[in-house]
Amino acid sequence: MDDKLKEACGVFGVFFQDPEKDAVPLIYYGLLSLQHRGQESAGIAAVYHKTIECRRGMGLVGEVFTPDILSQIRGSAGVGHVRYSTSGTSSIENAQPFVSRFKLGSIAVAHNGTLTNADVVRELLEDAGVGFTSSSDSEVIVNLITKNYKKGLEKALTDTIKFIKGSYALAVLTDDALVGARDPNGIRPLCLGKINGGWILASESCAIDSVGGELVRDLEPGEVVIINRDEVLSFTFSEKTRRAACAFEYVYFARPDSVIDGVDVYGARVRAGQILGRESAVSADLVIGVPDSGIPAAMGYGKATGTPFGLGIVKSKYVGRTFIAPDQALRERAVSVKHNVIQSEVQGKRVVLIDDSIVRGTTSRRLVSILKKAGAREVHIRVCSPPVRFPCYFGIDTPHRKDLISNGNSVGELCASLGADSLAFISVEGLLESLESDSRKEGPPAGYCLGCFTGEYPIPVSGETGYAAS
Repeated sequence: MDDKLKEACGVFGVFFQDPEKDAVPLIYYGLLSLQHRGQESAGIAAVYHKTIECRRGMGLVGEVFTPDILSQIRGSAGVGHVRYSTSGTSSIENAQPFVSRFKLGSIAVAHNGTLTNADVVRELLEDAGVGFTSSSDSEVIVNLITKNYKKGLEKALTDTIKFIKGSYALAVLTDDALVGARDPNGIRPLCLGKINGGWILASESCAIDSVGGELVRDLEPGEVVIINRDEVLSFTFSEKTRRAACAFEYVYFARPDSVIDGVDVYGARVRAGQILGRESAVSADLVIGVPDSGIPAAMGYGKATGTPFGLGIVKSKYVGRTFIAPDQALRERAVSVKHNVIQSEVQGKRVVLIDDSIVRGTTSRRLVSILKKAGAREVHIRVCSPPVRFPCYFGIDTPHRKDLISNGNSVGELCASLGADSLAFISVEGLLESLESDSRKEGPPAGYCLGCFTGEYPIPVSGETGYAAS
């Protein structure tokens, strides 16, 4: 129903040097701050006196972790996960973290991303007698680490990571360490933070802020960080490769108060709106943004064009991104439950409507309809991402290519289909310009995965010919 690309997932880990400190409350609050990245399930695994205990459940963090459930688990180190299913069905069996207990100890793994060779690796492990309890590609990682653990933690991690392909940000908990790992292209985000007496791993910096921590830095592509009682170790497991962070993190997925790879998400969205104003200005009386990620861009567009900015559309905070209605009539009605127009703001005006993306077109079509019903004279749509024409294979749940409204339709055809008076998308060059940041001074050159826009992917994908190797 929801006319947006679905998020990857969110991971959060805490390690305290003091074995008597409890990391679980911090993980709980960290997951609340990452709730926007996944609303299907939530889980926390923690280690206490060399034993890892885990609690998982379907639903939002606050629904899964009642005070009673939280009281059943504690530990000086732990990992948490919020999930939207991109591989495997939506079920408790696929909820994370995954925990494996074996002769040499136990591990828990929280994974954000998608493995492109999961089926092949899974078959090899099953042929070797390894059993699986879920259909998730993330369990492949757990079983690979377990299989190689007799070589020691560092070697087990290295062998596992060299074997898997695709996108991943990993938070791995052992009996005495917390490990973070980011894929060689840095497609999915992962950052390191510090808190009094301990360390944090998180998908976004906003989660570190929420628990009173301090952002230290982002993990580099292909980097592994091992945190134990004595030190923080870092090593790179892959040859230097092309950085290709997911551009959609900045367009839509990440919270605006996060900083990813040195780029301020809020600032990137404002710049995208300014560039839209430069590339495709139109005479109008008001510019409004589709809540929430379209609002900073609308402010930027207004600043660039001199168009007054207003709210215009109100979004219900109690209709989640995963709202499911049982039949078509209720699905269509759900769009107006989620968004409503402030009639006094738009009546009699030429309105520019700023959105982060158009996927299926159902929400855009409905918003144009209700804006005009509220008295808007004209509705001009401006979009902060290029047309989404291709699937994502790296941790975003994309509709089938045939369901992507920009695939096979011109901008003019789309505009007519949506009922808008005009329609324009930001250019690929404009999007890349919006992601430039003076604050990013260190690390490999900035680079982004634009596969869903261009069809060129940072690593080869089965069935796709586009491969940006450099």
